[in-house]
Amino acid sequence: RGDKEFTFYDGPPFATGLPHYGHILAGTIKDTVTRYASMTGKHVDRRAGWDCHGLPVEYEIDQKLGITHRDQVLAMGIDKYNETCRGIVTRYTQEWETTITRLGRWIDFENDYKTMDASFMESVWWVFSQLFEKKLVYQGFKVMPYSTGCSTSLSNFEAGLNYKEVSDPAVVVSFPVVGEEDVSLIAWTTTPWTLPSNLALCVNPEMEYIQILDKKTEHKYILAKSRLPQLYPIMNNKKKWKPKMADELYEIQKTMKGTDLKGKRYQPLFDFFASQSDAYFQVVSDTYVTDDAGTGVVHQAPAFGEDDFRVCLAHGIIKKGVDFPCPVDANGLFTEDVPPVKGIHVKEADNTLIATIKDAGRLVHKDSIVHSYPFCWRSDTPLIYKTVPSWFVKVEEIRDKVVANNEKTYWVPAHVGQVRFHNWLKDARDWAISRNRFWGTPLPVWTNEDMSEIVCVGSIGQLEELTGTKVTDLHRESIDSLEIPSKKNPGQVLKRVDEVFDCWFESGSMPYAQKHYPFENKEEFEKGFPADFIAEGLDQTRGWFYTLMVLSTALFGEPAMKNVIVNGLVLAEDGKKMSKRLKNYPDPTLVIHKYGADALRMYLINSPVVRAEELKFKESGVLGVVKEVFLPWYNAFRFFLQNVERWEHETSRKFVPNVDMVRSTQNPTDIWISAATQELIKFVHEEMEAYRLYTVMPALVKFVTQLTNWYVRLNRDRLKGLEGEGEESNNEAEMGLQVLYDVLLDVSIIMGPFTPFLAEFFYQHLRKLQPSFEEAANGGGKTLPVKPGKSDSVHFLKLPEYDGSRLNHDAVEAMEALQGIVEQGRNAREKRNISLRTPVKSVVAILRSPSENVVKGLTGPLKSYILSELNAWEFVVVPKEQQHDWVTLSLTPNFPVLGKKLGKKMKAVSSAVQKLSHEEAVKCLEEGKLVVEDAELDTATDLISKLSFSKEGDQWESTPSADGATVVALDTTQDDSIISAGMAPGFIYYV
Repeated sequence: RGDKEFTFYDGPPFATGLPHYGHILAGTIKDTVTRYASMTGKHVDRRAGWDCHGLPVEYEIDQKLGITHRDQVLAMGIDKYNETCRGIVTRYTQEWETTITRLGRWIDFENDYKTMDASFMESVWWVFSQLFEKKLVYQGFKVMPYSTGCSTSLSNFEAGLNYKEVSDPAVVVSFPVVGEEDVSLIAWTTTPWTLPSNLALCVNPEMEYIQILDKKTEHKYILAKSRLPQLYPIMNNKKKWKPKMADELYEIQKTMKGTDLKGKRYQPLFDFFASQSDAYFQVVSDTYVTDDAGTGVVHQAPAFGEDDFRVCLAHGIIKKGVDFPCPVDANGLFTEDVPPVKGIHVKEADNTLIATIKDAGRLVHKDSIVHSYPFCWRSDTPLIYKTVPSWFVKVEEIRDKVVANNEKTYWVPAHVGQVRFHNWLKDARDWAISRNRFWGTPLPVWTNEDMSEIVCVGSIGQLEELTGTKVTDLHRESIDSLEIPSKKNPGQVLKRVDEVFDCWFESGSMPYAQKHYPFENKEEFEKGFPADFIAEGLDQTRGWFYTLMVLSTALFGEPAMKNVIVNGLVLAEDGKKMSKRLKNYPDPTLVIHKYGADALRMYLINSPVVRAEELKFKESGVLGVVKEVFLPWYNAFRFFLQNVERWEHETSRKFVPNVDMVRSTQNPTDIWISAATQELIKFVHEEMEAYRLYTVMPALVKFVTQLTNWYVRLNRDRLKGLEGEGEESNNEAEMGLQVLYDVLLDVSIIMGPFTPFLAEFFYQHLRKLQPSFEEAANGGGKTLPVKPGKSDSVHFLKLPEYDGSRLNHDAVEAMEALQGIVEQGRNAREKRNISLRTPVKSVVAILRSPSENVVKGLTGPLKSYILSELNAWEFVVVPKEQQHDWVTLSLTPNFPVLGKKLGKKMKAVSSAVQKLSHEEAVKCLEEGKLVVEDAELDTATDLISKLSFSKEGDQWESTPSADGATVVALDTTQDDSIISAGMAPGFIYYV
């Protein structure tokens, strides 16, 4: 159709497992938005993609083959290992396609992309080569989050994906000061396994420290004065602790600043590395040391702590380019450098090391601590921090640009982008993009042994030219053996570095790599970049959203996307994480089969999860959609078809939709439902353009309820041809059916993006009544122009635009008032146990500040509906000047708002406001403000108004509305005429 392009990026999932509710939710959001875009005249390329590389795949293979060490892979052969990985990456693609298709998602699986395709990998190489040319990548040593379960480092955002509450040992250890008899610095740590690698102690230069004599042990300890409770926990108990008790526990012998301790040397805890450097085992200072925990003395193991590494480097304890102790291998096992725990995993070595420290007389205190600790998001094993070589992207260098680009991006909900993501970006650190693994896109870097000559390859063609070898695959087994002749040192060769890319780098490269940019589709990509829309879960603020933004900023100086919808997490009904092991959630496939895909779709996107909040999944909620929305909608549709058939039979005419006839109706409910439909269409367009699905779905659900519970019910007899006589009844029926058809067709089309199957079902029946239906024959339903009736699918159509001539706010407002009056009237009947079969003499409505048009509607054309619904003989709206005879208007402070505004004045203001008379309260609302206790209050926001019935007489029964704006009262007098009228229907039925 020559439609404008709407660019959508679909974050590639792993197909190593089956789709769960998180995938279904994100997929539904993506499908709804892209269907809407398509049905508003845009062309959307919806291409499926698969994440194939990285830890998720390797971890499964390691489990399957029993691989626990890197050496086992090398012994097996990288080629065989990678071939095994390749064999499972598409294991569940057919199941994914079946489930996603059944869900109604419109996406191209035939033309999918895979991150393991050579074309995709080549574009990843191009991305890296661009960063390399811009000098935005470097190789360095850095303390990184490290997964011993997967034998690889992780990025900082990966480390934040899986925190758990755990209990760890917490010990205080002594470090005797050299040259001072029986005086020890004491340090606290929750990682005893790092103590063999201790090289220094760090204090805060400005903090006050003391030397004490511990009266129980007669030992002398140095620690921060404010941290005495770490040594004497009873000091934390405010009820038990008395200052005089200090004399029994310790004696302060000296006071000093942290700077006074700097340079002091101490006896190492272990002698494993005592002879390696004279710079080791001394006190250094840095302001990162705080007094919120521990002793104010922090043990430094630069191999296993980011601050430790920084501080020790700054004070010359360690030096760049010089090895320092790191006695833990790639699998998290102690090496032979620490004989007592050789071959033992670091987290399992704590108790042995603590026992050794105790035997040496250096254990001062032992306890345990429950704290939040990071776990590997893939292997679910505890992470450690470890110094590793890695390739980095200089995020810190472009951080301000990344933050600025985020401000150009529209986020839904806004706080995710403006607060959560913004805060993450402004503190972002350099991104470690390499992994010491096997199944991934290899880093395209060839170098000599001392890294003095580096070649970064940006394409397959360049690699073929440099190596003289034909290249068809870019995985390690295909290119690791390729060598590039050195230009600096003829006769020597450059070899590829060992690392592969982190799979998050591939995901962040997806916009370019899926198009094989810049090698193909160059113009097409650049025309559609940045993407108009993406959507994923809240966890991707530190994942895909982050990598997209960093790479797009580095490459093009632009954000990768214009609009983002962020969904929350779908939890089990008990509020816990969904778990296959616990079986605490229903199988998605069974739920779809049982209730239909549309019910699941509507349940998910009509929930808090679309506002990035949590959803406790309840199967009963899906059933609720069927019962409360779909069945009433279907019943209205079926009722329409039945009565069209009846009308055609009785009139011997064919029903032909006529919009002009709909526009000409004088029936107040027709005018209302037409106006409400146009308001809905207008609202859906406005909100979908703003990507606010969370406002659209409640409006759609509410409208279906209005249509079925009110319009159809109020017009049931009319639509059946039971109102009027002869031709008049048929004319009235036709008018009502025309209006109902017009509404059903519009709603079926507008619901297309949200409930594609049900919308299609209704459309296929409704289209047959259109004159253009005959044009669908012989393939015409798939041709242009598209129009209702002719077009073979509702999804080929464009969504209707609202008809401004049919908007009628007064009619909608009057009908809302009618519904409230009827509901309140029924409640009043129930209070007196009066059956609807028994009439009541009168219904009186007191409305606060109703518009003149609403009053005219209620007392004019809508009056008969109120009398019928409430079985009343009379209906009255009390004029404003008489309301004081019926109700009392009271004002109360809006405490949540005024509490912050008034502070101590709140009590006096509250008392004054609540003492206002009815007349004074009415005057305040008319003026819009109230001045009391020198404070000016806005009646719209600062005060809450409420009407309460005050008419004398036992015959009256009243019900106020929830917002206090309306009171409905019934005259419940039961005289002979009322009783007789109530008995008449039963007598007639009996006869």
